[in-house]
Amino acid sequence: MILFVVVAMAVLLAVGLPVAVALGLIGIGLAEFFSPLPLIRAMGEVAWTSSTGFLMVSVPLFVLLGEILLRSGIADRMYAAVAAWLAWLPGGLMHANIGSSGLFAAMSGSSVATAATISTTAMPQMDKYGYGRPLFLGSLAAGGTLGILIPPSINLIVYGLITNASIPQLYLAGIVPGILLALFFMTIVAVACTLRPSLGGRSVTVSWSERINLLAEFVPPLCIFAVVVGSIYLGWATATESAALGVAAAVVLTIVRGRFSVAMFMEAVENTMRTTGMIMLIVVAAFFLNFIMTALGLTNQVVQLVTTLDLSPTELMLAVIVFYIALGCFMETMAMMIATVPIVAPVVVAAGFDSVWFGIVVVVLMEAAMITPPVGINLFVIQGMRTSGGIGEVSRGAAPFLLAIFLLLALLVAVPEVALFLPTALR
Repeated sequence: MILFVVVAMAVLLAVGLPVAVALGLIGIGLAEFFSPLPLIRAMGEVAWTSSTGFLMVSVPLFVLLGEILLRSGIADRMYAAVAAWLAWLPGGLMHANIGSSGLFAAMSGSSVATAATISTTAMPQMDKYGYGRPLFLGSLAAGGTLGILIPPSINLIVYGLITNASIPQLYLAGIVPGILLALFFMTIVAVACTLRPSLGGRSVTVSWSERINLLAEFVPPLCIFAVVVGSIYLGWATATESAALGVAAAVVLTIVRGRFSVAMFMEAVENTMRTTGMIMLIVVAAFFLNFIMTALGLTNQVVQLVTTLDLSPTELMLAVIVFYIALGCFMETMAMMIATVPIVAPVVVAAGFDSVWFGIVVVVLMEAAMITPPVGINLFVIQGMRTSGGIGEVSRGAAPFLLAIFLLLALLVAVPEVALFLPTALR
């Protein structure tokens, strides 16, 4: 069954089918070829239950938040401010791609929204300044992954709901690893552009007076971060309610800056509907595939194999990491989390690991899956923003950034306090 899933996914994506269609067809194929029961009849129920949860309301709200920031010009100005302060580094605007992604991640909670928004602003700069396309595109795909690690994060909310871990504690635990990962990404860019200066494009010169004038553009992301994350940490709002508060804060900031118009807002809503439709179709198809794999016992058997090997805690964690990396090559991240965390997390916690710490490890592994072919969702998001070129360029450019993710994983395993310092200090 695993061989069927891997081969089918590779073939369906190679012929150009959308991710949601490929996931749905694989689910149907598994049900038809490997199940004596008519599992396909559950498709309607799975589609309904996977798309009507209260938590899912936060998805369009976070997307709408990103659209408002993008169309009001706030995201553009934020990118310009980050570029002014970071473009002197080897790699120039690629550092702005990562830094802006980190700031936008602190407002959106979604990797897809982060990748799409920053790409819209940054993509025109790629050819204008002569950057090496693969690495520039890879920095956008990798930077987008910060959306699910730096709070607010939809994936951390889901993990907390599954494991009963404290969402405020998870959010605190994600801050330091998120900042470190952004710095690791920037190090990859700096090293690559130092070794091959042609990848870094033409330099951008900015005066100190311009840099100081642009400092005000960092205020909107900090305000929205305070509203969204602060309302959750203080217990004033749920994750979904905090997303609504974030949208309200974005609208207020847009009005204050004189950039709000009904036409702009309606355009943001329309694009939110389009993006949400794409995301929800993938979620529904992923949940259907998840249901089929669970009904067939495939996920259980793989996890049971890992847990019955009589491994030490460190060996168990390494096995879990390898398992998630392999699974992430052909499974959508949210579905992978929902299918495996209820089974894997109790085993990991029983081995002596902290539940909040493991949540950060799982999300970092999800980040790796987002830029790992053939199902890396961020690769498809970046490719979808382009007008020419193949997805192979995006995949090649994202590959070096996997090293940074693996380095962070090694650091988290060796020094758990990297994630647990803030939750412990502020408990």
